[in-house]
Amino acid sequence: MYKSSNKIIVIIFILFLLSVNIFNVLTPDKDFSESENRVLAKVPKFSMKNLMSGRFSSKFENYITDQFPFRDFWVAVKSDMERLALKTENNGIYFGKDGYLLEDYKKNNEQLMENIESINGFANRLPNVLTHFLLVPNSVKIYEDKLPLFASPYDQLESINMVKENLYENVDFLHVYDILNNKKDEYIYFKTDHHWTMRGAYYTYELWAKQLGIEPYPINDFNSEIVSNSFYGTFYSKSNNRRVPPDSIEIFKPKFHVEYNVSYLDNNKSSDSLYEYSHLNKKDKYSIFLDGNHALITIKTNINNDKKLVVFKDSYSHCFIPFLANHYDEIHVIDLRYYKLNIYDYIQEHAIKEALFLYNMTTFSDDKNIQLLNI
Repeated sequence: MYKSSNKIIVIIFILFLLSVNIFNVLTPDKDFSESENRVLAKVPKFSMKNLMSGRFSSKFENYITDQFPFRDFWVAVKSDMERLALKTENNGIYFGKDGYLLEDYKKNNEQLMENIESINGFANRLPNVLTHFLLVPNSVKIYEDKLPLFASPYDQLESINMVKENLYENVDFLHVYDILNNKKDEYIYFKTDHHWTMRGAYYTYELWAKQLGIEPYPINDFNSEIVSNSFYGTFYSKSNNRRVPPDSIEIFKPKFHVEYNVSYLDNNKSSDSLYEYSHLNKKDKYSIFLDGNHALITIKTNINNDKKLVVFKDSYSHCFIPFLANHYDEIHVIDLRYYKLNIYDYIQEHAIKEALFLYNMTTFSDDKNIQLLNI
């Protein structure tokens, strides 16, 4: 009797393996995983050299893993099992309270100091350019009370204070932790993504304007609109936690009249809007703000106050710049990860007298491209 039952189990298992492989052969490979926001592995090219070195078998294993039938379903099952096992972290993402996914922060002291010195060098090299620095804490600092038990990220406030202390006096530093921490009960950071929301950016814009002696526009001078209720961001993709609700995306448009001419120089595209709505139909919905990452963007307005600003940034700037655009004739947005020309020649050529560095704490701690300021 036991032998018969064992045979049945073996036959069922063999049939399962055969059906999976047949299905895998008949199903076209997927190029991209929307849920994980990454390119999936393709069939590796076979050669005796790759086979003998072990590279072929390693790549083939990655291919089978990525193209496994019903992969998203099995990833969700794995996620559920990990939560049942009370796992509190995956791929550096903590499973926080109230649906918050929070990224672990580790201080990179050497790179951080090099980046500080790069900004100091920029300010000294261009003494006639007013230099501002806006360093934004990440959600892991603002929502420490949401962290799971025994989570121990490095305190970002210590890093922010260290940056402030090591900047030269000719760099105008904007300390935004207090205002964001005071507004933490509002929707100022996404729960499934590493960015802040446009509402969080607004409260920072208010503080920035007052520090510069500019009258900020009250929040009631903008029309607020929820453009998506189905945004799953980078933390969702990294953590494989499939049981958290999606984020919503809110945008603000001025009630007062301002004309914008936005040019994306790396692909010769232009627009009269600071928002690219086509991204709402894609995985990376945050790219509605300024069409995502570009090497160089110029924004020209009809404000006619002869003020020009250059912004060196990461993607935290994308939902902040729409507020800045209501105060400048021109804004030149440079992403040092992609822009490889001489930035000093560019500033001189366009007669720019004001610069803003806008980074989130995690990026500023690790980004080696900021050292291009030293060229």
